[in-house]
Amino acid sequence: MSTATTDAPSTDPMASAIAVFTREGYDATTVDALAEAMQLSRSTFFRRFGSKDDVVFADHEVLLQRVAAFLDSSTLPPLQAASAAARLVFEHHVSRRDVSVARFGLLHEAPALRDRELITSHRYERLFADYLRTTLPAVERSDSDRREFVSIAFSAALVAVHNAVLREWLFDPSHDFEASLDARLRSLVRAFSPPRDKRAEGTVVVTIFDPDADREVVLDSIRAALP
Repeated sequence: MSTATTDAPSTDPMASAIAVFTREGYDATTVDALAEAMQLSRSTFFRRFGSKDDVVFADHEVLLQRVAAFLDSSTLPPLQAASAAARLVFEHHVSRRDVSVARFGLLHEAPALRDRELITSHRYERLFADYLRTTLPAVERSDSDRREFVSIAFSAALVAVHNAVLREWLFDPSHDFEASLDARLRSLVRAFSPPRDKRAEGTVVVTIFDPDADREVVLDSIRAALP
């Protein structure tokens, strides 16, 4: 039995669509069935989502905007800010457990969706890389070259680490993987952070001497301990 469709969206259009995909199968699901489940007319569906693939990843459009806004307003050091933004994406998936797990199942069923997932991941990489290019410090020419390298390499590694932990959670959503993600993100930041300049930090020398010792002898011992 069919129901009348309207131009008013359901509370969670993507969740409604994924429920239909899961029940009917991705290839067998028609746009008409999706529009009906989401309480949209066929024309409104195409205006808002464009295709079946688009509706499966509709939440990422909002997420990309959230990540961009977070990075624009963050006062954290650049690498830490990018890591914190990646964690926002992870938290989003965890907060929508049923939808995330169901979508994960669809990705195994439909090769076209796996291709679309790769495109979506690349959009996050590009967003992080663009952010880092404008926020990582660069004083000398060599620093500028390193900034370009770190921007690209860190962004790719960040998305890869996030996706790896997310897959672990999707295979076992009853387990809390947030601590694991945080630990890996911290390790990633350390790996890409520039080595500290020990000369800028200064050197502390602790000297034990006889209070009756000659002043110049004490000073000579301190000078000898300095690098």
